[in-house]
Amino acid sequence: MDLDAVRTFVAIADAGRFQHAATELSITQQAVSKRVAALERSLGVRLFARTPRGAEPTVDGRAFLPYARELLRAEARAFASVRPGHRALRVDVIGRGLAPAALLRDFHRAHPEVELDVVTLFDADAAVDAIRSGTVDVSFRAVMATGGRLRDDLEVSRAFDEPVQLLTGPAHPLAAARTVTPADLVGHRIWMPGLVPGTEWAAYYDALAAAFGLTIESNGPDFGVEPLLDTIAGSGSLATLVGEQTRLVWPAGHDLRRIAVRHPTPVYPHSLLRHRDNRHPALAALRDHLRDAGGSGHSDDTETWTPAWA
Repeated sequence: MDLDAVRTFVAIADAGRFQHAATELSITQQAVSKRVAALERSLGVRLFARTPRGAEPTVDGRAFLPYARELLRAEARAFASVRPGHRALRVDVIGRGLAPAALLRDFHRAHPEVELDVVTLFDADAAVDAIRSGTVDVSFRAVMATGGRLRDDLEVSRAFDEPVQLLTGPAHPLAAARTVTPADLVGHRIWMPGLVPGTEWAAYYDALAAAFGLTIESNGPDFGVEPLLDTIAGSGSLATLVGEQTRLVWPAGHDLRRIAVRHPTPVYPHSLLRHRDNRHPALAALRDHLRDAGGSGHSDDTETWTPAWA
């Protein structure tokens, strides 16, 4: 349906005269008549009756009028949904229990006026595709600087570095330690069944294992966080690695221990990806929030490690 014709019909119904509608719409009276005639042909009914007082809607015109108004309101909502500053900022955070989601919650508390649409895509490849297609505005990812998919159309900026911690059960040999070094982890079994080959997090932990001679196992099915915590809690030999801001909740009887890793502190390099042509005004506020957060801000250990590719 021609919405210009619908708009003209509503203008005539409100003004009562074709000429008044033409003036309001800044078109000729002839153009008004042509639009109404085309709309009447499309609907198969007469919409107006000429009277000495001007133009009055027919019975069919009065029936059509509320729907015509709703069509114009829908048009306005459709434009508003994509107009900068009027639609939600769509952000990919990998997982809702991980550090980027926590940072986004902090951003929302600081900027409640910014509407957010939070999604969780699988990996960096999916995030890059979504940014290029325009289905998301921005993504938090660990990005390989040498990755072939990062072309000039994408802007990548380091958002924050998140320290990595050791998670053990109470029977593990390192359970009583307040801090450990990467060298202390050599010879201990680190189990991370969520490492998926080809993903950025698998690349990070592969590089970490290679850099410090660690044994990181990803064998066995990944049943999720709770079964992993159950296994770690009951094991005297298995531990796992988690981000410092990863949200974990376990039964009190598990007595799990989160142990800081120091000298150096492995940090997971979260970066912010967006398309250079994206002009959503909330992006500037998000970048300012990241800058003010000052990186991880969780460790006084200035000696850190991250993969060379980050």
